[in-house]
Amino acid sequence: MRNAPTILHLDMDAFFASAEQASKPSLRGKAVVVGGLGPRGVVATASYEARVFGVNSAMPMGQARRLAPNAAYLVPRFGFYRSISEQVMALLRALSPLVEPLSLDEAFVDLEAGGAAWDEASARLAGSRLRADIRAVTGLTGSVGLAASKMLAKFASEQAKPDGLVLIEPGTERAMLAPMSVRILPGVGPATGDHLRRAGISTVDELVEAGEDELVRLLGKAHGHGLYGMALAHDERPVVAERETKSVSVEDTYDVDIHDRVRVGTEVQRLADRCVRRLRGAGLSGRTIVLKVRRYDFSTLTRSETLRGPTDDPSVVREAAARLLESVDTTGGVRLLGVGVSGLADFTQEDLFAQAAGELAALEPAEDAEHEVVEEQEAPAERHWTTGHDVRHADFGHGWVQGSGLGRVTVRFETPESEQPGRVRTFRTDDPALEPAEPLPLVSSGPRRPGGPEEESTGQQPTGEPTGQEPAGQESSEPASLPKSWSGNGGGGATSRP
Repeated sequence: MRNAPTILHLDMDAFFASAEQASKPSLRGKAVVVGGLGPRGVVATASYEARVFGVNSAMPMGQARRLAPNAAYLVPRFGFYRSISEQVMALLRALSPLVEPLSLDEAFVDLEAGGAAWDEASARLAGSRLRADIRAVTGLTGSVGLAASKMLAKFASEQAKPDGLVLIEPGTERAMLAPMSVRILPGVGPATGDHLRRAGISTVDELVEAGEDELVRLLGKAHGHGLYGMALAHDERPVVAERETKSVSVEDTYDVDIHDRVRVGTEVQRLADRCVRRLRGAGLSGRTIVLKVRRYDFSTLTRSETLRGPTDDPSVVREAAARLLESVDTTGGVRLLGVGVSGLADFTQEDLFAQAAGELAALEPAEDAEHEVVEEQEAPAERHWTTGHDVRHADFGHGWVQGSGLGRVTVRFETPESEQPGRVRTFRTDDPALEPAEPLPLVSSGPRRPGGPEEESTGQQPTGEPTGQEPAGQESSEPASLPKSWSGNGGGGATSRP
């Protein structure tokens, strides 16, 4: 443990939702929920305005809609969030070479390693400057915790939310932790917390009084020793700049259970290809292929197969995933499928079976391939518009999708720099003048306040529901509502923690 609060923990405030509010003037100061919009969708992030109604991360989207029916419900734009995260991480790396990202919106920084802080005053100054720089560069806010250890710095940032800074002075840690619930300690989840509570231990002070020997008896040697040290505010974990990737995986949750075995196999093959693309994008390969299947009754099965050597060959991963699927009973339906690769390496070992399969595929008659291409070209492509995503119209400029359905798409035309909420228009989904667009930067020149009471809009908030009742191209101030039977076009997959 160091003697100065030079470990910084940054946590961006309601990151996904705040980014959406900053990019859409009509949503500033309003309840916004980001996540999968399907029947089995899950909340990724809720704005602080939505949290007032009880909406929280990881909550089923159906429950969120019941709690906050008038909130704006948007599908995540992960590429957009990643670009903002890169700006924030660049600011952190300017402070120190030791930056440990935990997710897109959260990281530890060792200020002492970069010479940015050496005592309480310099640490507080560095934290204040960082918050100002983040607002200037991204238009968003972040909460900063400063302490002599990672555990306490993270605790301080939680206390600082939203948009604040909390510094824990060295020497005050034990007194501060004593009345807190044991659940604030790293490694104490719901199960461990219940186990300790049944033993009469609810607070950190009670945990210290129980003694190390009792904790070892209750939780085992490693966990007991570690937890007792945390309760005494002892946390020697260093800030690690590079965190080793242990696995690469993808998964999908389906709105309706899949019963057809052929369809299940097709989905597994598609997930295997996505997993390999992500694997190659990271410059990695892996030896162990993992299949995850969650069935209709919520039971989850995991199967794995270890290859002779690491691979990033899509055919090898597909074949291994197919073999694993053969050992899984999907009778009754499947609600989630996932494919992953672990045992990672930065090199590949050529697989002779995959090579042979590739050679055989090359000998297939060319007529069949041509026939397949012709059939694909004859099928008309249906245009899908995702709620919350960016579009551009040839006449009206940049906007975002408020909802789509019944052959119509409703767009609000506004940009991050708009002074007032933009106007709403409805178009046919096949309107040739309307195209998908890349997100605009939140800040184009100098610092900007991402919202405030002076930017309030009137009328009911968009909820991801389409209008569908206005003539195509007709302008309105707010969209009308559709029959309740319309279910939206958002994906139902579960999303990564914000």
